Amino acid sequence: MSNEIYKNKNLCKVRTITTFLTLQKDKNTWEKELLEACDFCEELSTKFIEEKYVVQSIRIVTNAFGEYLDTSSISSAKKDLELISSILDKSRTSLRIRFAIGEAKTFDEVDLLPELILAFGDLANACVNISLDENEILDNDLIVQSVKAVKKISKITPRGEGNFNFTVNFNCKPFIPYFPASYHNSNLENSYVLGLETPDLLVEVLKEFNEKNPRLSHNDAMASYSRILKEALSYHCKNIKNILDKFEEKNENKTSFVFKGIDSSAAPSKNCSSMVEVYKQMGLDSFGRSGTVEISSLLTKVFKSVKELPLVGFSGLMLAVVEDEGLALGTINKDFDIRTLLTNSAICGIGLDTVPIEGNTTNKKIEQIMRDTGTMAYRLNKPLTVRLFPVPDLKEGDITKFESDDLCNSAVLALP
Repeated sequence: MSNEIYKNKNLCKVRTITTFLTLQKDKNTWEKELLEACDFCEELSTKFIEEKYVVQSIRIVTNAFGEYLDTSSISSAKKDLELISSILDKSRTSLRIRFAIGEAKTFDEVDLLPELILAFGDLANACVNISLDENEILDNDLIVQSVKAVKKISKITPRGEGNFNFTVNFNCKPFIPYFPASYHNSNLENSYVLGLETPDLLVEVLKEFNEKNPRLSHNDAMASYSRILKEALSYHCKNIKNILDKFEEKNENKTSFVFKGIDSSAAPSKNCSSMVEVYKQMGLDSFGRSGTVEISSLLTKVFKSVKELPLVGFSGLMLAVVEDEGLALGTINKDFDIRTLLTNSAICGIGLDTVPIEGNTTNKKIEQIMRDTGTMAYRLNKPLTVRLFPVPDLKEGDITKFESDDLCNSAVLALP
C-alpha cells in the first residue's frame, strides 16, 4: 500500500466529537454545562484540524430528558427546549451542533416526542431503550407506544422526515456517538467519545490494492483485504490516539469530560463513498447478492480489530439505507429487501436504520419487525436499532422526495 493512500487524512474524517453530560432540573445551571461542552468540543476539534483531519460536527447528549425538562405538558417541554436552543446559539463554534435530549423512559415521555421533533428537529434527537422482562421477553408495551410515536412523526413532519431524529434501541449501551441512538445515564461521569467516517478510506485502499493485484485467488484476496483495511484503520487510530494524548496532557485538571473510546464503524453518509462500493471492490456486483454476508463478516472483524483505542458504541457494520447513496440506489434496483438488512445485522450491524417503508404499514407489522430485531440483539448480544420512515401516501417501489441535507432519496420498501 502506498504511503499516499495509506496516510491520506482526507479519507478518514472525524464525523463527530460527542460529549455526554447530565443536566439538572435547575435551569440556572444549563448555560454553564452546555457551553462548557461546546467549548470543549471546539478546542478538541481545533487540535484535529491542526493535524489536517476534517471534523464534521460536534454533538451533545444528555441524560433522560424527563430528568431535567418540565414534561408536565408539551408547552412546558417546548419552553425548556427553546431555552436550550438559545443557549446553544451562544456557542462560539463554527461546526454543526447536534443535540440529543436523551432517552424517553415513560409512555408520557414517548408521547411528547412527535411534537418536540416537529418543533426542534435536530435539537430533539431521542431514543427509547427496550429491555427484557424477567422471562427474557421484550417490553412489548413500550414497543407499542414507540410505534405510535413513529407513525405520528411520519404524519406531522414534512414527508415523514422527522423519524430521522428518533430510534428504538435494543441492547444498546451508553456512549454511542451517533444520533439518535445516543443517550446518557445521570449516574455516569461527563464523558466524550469519537465517531469516524471512513468509507472513502476503505474504498481507496481496496481500489489501489486491486489495481496492483488483479488475479488473486478468492482466499488470498479476502485475507489481503482484511489485512490492508486493518492496517489503514490502525494507522489513523494511532494518529488519533496521539492527538488525544497530547490534548489530555495539556488539559489535565482543566476539563470535566473523560475520554471513553471511539466508535470504529465506517459511518457512511451521502457525502462520501457508499458502503456498496466497498462490497464491489471486494468482488461483489451489488450489496444483497449471494456473498454479501461473507463480506459483512470480514468488515465487522476489521472494525472490531482496533487495539489503539477502547471501542464503544456499535463499532461494526453500518448500513443506513437513506444516508448512503449506493444503498438508496440499491432499493430502486431491487438489490435487497428488509430481510437482507436483518440478515446482515445478525453478522454485526446497526439494525434497520433509516429505512423508508410504506406509509400505510400497520402498527402491528412495525411492532413485529421491532420484536424480531430486538430478539436478535439480545440473543446475539449486540446493539441493534430500528429507525423506520413510514412515508405518507407512498407504496412499495415509489420513490421518496426527501429534502433533508442528510437524506438520499430511495424506493420505499415493504415490511415482510
